[in-house]
Amino acid sequence: MNTLIRILKHRWLDETDVRRALGDGALRRIEDRVAASECAHTGELRVCIEAGLPLGYLWRGATARERAISMFGKLRVWDTEHNNGVLIYLLLAEHRIEIVADRGITQRVPATTWRDISDAMGAAFKTRDYARGVIDAVDRVGALLAQHFPADPSDPNPNELPDRPDTR
Repeated sequence: MNTLIRILKHRWLDETDVRRALGDGALRRIEDRVAASECAHTGELRVCIEAGLPLGYLWRGATARERAISMFGKLRVWDTEHNNGVLIYLLLAEHRIEIVADRGITQRVPATTWRDISDAMGAAFKTRDYARGVIDAVDRVGALLAQHFPADPSDPNPNELPDRPDTR
């Protein structure tokens, strides 16, 4: 894509477009679903929804995957006790979905599983049902974390990261 057109496309959108796509009610439902999910496992799950990439990323031609990996670090998803954090990243300007998982969970879950979750989200997004797509993905990722890192009721399970989706 021409750099100038890409820049205009990304700069045209802002956080209000994120709220228009999901709305405060959907963001609260996603937050509640993340919190409920984390009661069943020791992993940490974050959702980040970005309208467009920052200008510096656009000038250097960065991909949505590069930004997702950067946000994985910025949101401290990598910094969990069991290295089992997962970031679900959405880039609205390019209709891109990226799932970044820490090494503890990637050793146990094949890349095809993450792609299947992304594809299911994409199918929901095509019908503009963003909330259902994200919530279903949170449920599927939560089930994987519960399978591989189940919570032990006798051990404390601190909430290491915020449950509220990060919107930009």
